[in-house]
Amino acid sequence: MSNLPPLISDLALVLGAAAVVTLVFKRLKQPLVLGYILAGIFVGPNFPLFPSVADKEAVEAWAQIGVIVLLFCLGLEFSFKRLLKVGGAASITALTEVGVMLLVGTGIGKLLGWTTVDCLFLGAMLSISSTTIIIRAFEEAGVKEKKFVGLVFGVLVVQDLVAILMLVLLPTLAMSSGLSGTALMFPVGKLVFFLVLWFVSGIFFLPTILRRAGKFMNNEMLLISSLALCFLMVVLATGAGFSPALGAFIMGSILAETPLVSKIEHLTLPIKEMFGAIFFVSVGMMIDLAIIPQYWQSILLITVSVLVFMPLSAIVGALLSRQPLKTSVQAGMSLSQIGEFSFIIATMGLTLGLTGSYLYPVAVAVSALTTFTTPYMIRLSGPVFGMLTARLPGSWISSIDKYSQEGQRQKPTSDWNRYIGYYLLQIAIHAVIVVAIVLMVVRLALPAMGPGGENPLMRLLAAVVTILLVSPFLWALAVRRILPGTAARLWEIRYYRGPMIVLQIVRFVITMVILGFIVHNIVSYVWALALLVLTIVLFLFNYRRLQRVHAWVERRFVSNLHEKEHLDMKESGAHLTPWDAHITSFPVSPDFRGVGMQLLELKWRENFGVNVAMIKRGAFVIQAPDRQERIYPEDVLYVIGTDDQLGAFKKYLFDSSPARSSQIAPEDEIVLRRIEVIEGAYVVGKTIKESEIRERTKGLIVGIERGGERILNPESSVTLQANDLLWMVGNTRRLMVFEKILSRTEVSQRTD
Repeated sequence: MSNLPPLISDLALVLGAAAVVTLVFKRLKQPLVLGYILAGIFVGPNFPLFPSVADKEAVEAWAQIGVIVLLFCLGLEFSFKRLLKVGGAASITALTEVGVMLLVGTGIGKLLGWTTVDCLFLGAMLSISSTTIIIRAFEEAGVKEKKFVGLVFGVLVVQDLVAILMLVLLPTLAMSSGLSGTALMFPVGKLVFFLVLWFVSGIFFLPTILRRAGKFMNNEMLLISSLALCFLMVVLATGAGFSPALGAFIMGSILAETPLVSKIEHLTLPIKEMFGAIFFVSVGMMIDLAIIPQYWQSILLITVSVLVFMPLSAIVGALLSRQPLKTSVQAGMSLSQIGEFSFIIATMGLTLGLTGSYLYPVAVAVSALTTFTTPYMIRLSGPVFGMLTARLPGSWISSIDKYSQEGQRQKPTSDWNRYIGYYLLQIAIHAVIVVAIVLMVVRLALPAMGPGGENPLMRLLAAVVTILLVSPFLWALAVRRILPGTAARLWEIRYYRGPMIVLQIVRFVITMVILGFIVHNIVSYVWALALLVLTIVLFLFNYRRLQRVHAWVERRFVSNLHEKEHLDMKESGAHLTPWDAHITSFPVSPDFRGVGMQLLELKWRENFGVNVAMIKRGAFVIQAPDRQERIYPEDVLYVIGTDDQLGAFKKYLFDSSPARSSQIAPEDEIVLRRIEVIEGAYVVGKTIKESEIRERTKGLIVGIERGGERILNPESSVTLQANDLLWMVGNTRRLMVFEKILSRTEVSQRTD
């Protein structure tokens, strides 16, 4: 026993204290995170009444592993495609809130006389809400079926990405002489380069490797492989000059696009809980309680500022994104606390010696106070909305409603905007791939040759090989047609011909710059003309081969990217629609009085304004059920409606059933999708019934936008017209196929 390493006794003390305190907090129905922090205070060096850890540095090393595992698991829940789905409303709301809180935090720090770096870190800590606390508060309040919850979750996703960006930029800003654009340009460009490179290469290779290895990979091997990939990316990120947390987050977000993500999440959950507990305990260990009374005024000022400015800025951001006033108030009042990322940012500032010792306990104290106030802030959203509608001038309320309704129409993206977006994406991806291949040759291959790497002939051979490797991507960068159908339509409009020619010239210029980069890094400029000729010959005489190689690479990437959706279409969270409607699932109790009746007899659409989009019955799924479909016990109804409609329907459904089952999440992807009826489409001039849309898509048309007017729950006799916007509910894949059929019809007719 005398030879027992201090780390083991320290872990026994840390985990034992965490277990006891969290049991108490669980009993009191308080967040476990606060329990971990309190346990850390008890076993820390600043609390003499209990035994303290002997090897603090070892515990801090375990805590660093905890941060890595936490960020890895957060990345598993993140998914870059999920970020694209949150839409502009969540992005505008999140960026407005983050920007305001950065200014508020910096201003408070200046008011308190703190250093510029402390002010910067304080603003960063105050700008990120707590995902854990918000989810728990929503569950306790029973509001997860509300529309504003989807907006809040979207805001949290964007905030997580902003927090990762802060982890990269804050040390650079703190160590630089000023906050100039030059100081920011290089780290931001470097971050974008590595993010694109890691994500593209990860999606191209990892799903294929995991799919082929999955035949003989059990749970143990999958867990070890996932953690190995996580720590490998941590090493790569650290070697590139980034934080270990960024590497863990990136690998998690890459694995989030694979079909095995749910299994990986399940396997890593116990590890996440253990190391997460160690991290939060270490957070408490670094708190000096003697500092808190000294800075109680600062803590109070910062807490009040968070409770006032955080929801206010989120409300303003939501209104700017054209959300209704009620939704904006509900979402803003929910985003009124700081949490996990604030601890990570504070820990980084303290461990790197960038911030004062007082900032850390102040941030933890503010987080604890705002955690306790979160449920009350959510409950106050209703009274606050009522007060605003009563106090604000009627003209303001009308303007807000009109502004919101105009935004909810969600007009289709113009061809030009779509073309520009795809153009920039193509340029970024192919340029990053080419530069990455060149850097691998220069930094890895040539040095590995030793003295032979300096031989002019060997370097010329390396340049030729490099040109051959990058030629498919240079071809795509320089001459590949971007969105041919869209480009053809734009070219017919004289106004766009000039800009399109300029964009093509820019592509050639970028290609020539990259060729110059290859020459500069590998061979002398004497060979520049020869390499240019070689590249032109490859383009002219191997055009189709380059096209096939690039098409194969692109197909593999796209297939891997969408593999998870094709194999396991699951959708969590509400879907925003132009009428504030979203999809919610309800289980049917065996005691429900409508069991055995037809939807026609129940008249839910007439009485509540809701539509039954899908019925899940055991292993069977009935999509877009007709009105003769009967309701049976244990059916799961996927119902679309507004907050008020779903609330009334929920009350009716559960009041009719003694057993009130909890709401469950959908297992098949069933979404609302806007589909434009383009001129020339086969459905134009036909009624909904004649077009056989229901039979083709197994979907349901729940709304039509026509000339600025809305037709809710249209009858089957309604005739479809060109430029109608159909709001359909159904399976994503079927609806996408139907949309492509309409597009192909349009393209073929225009071509003819």
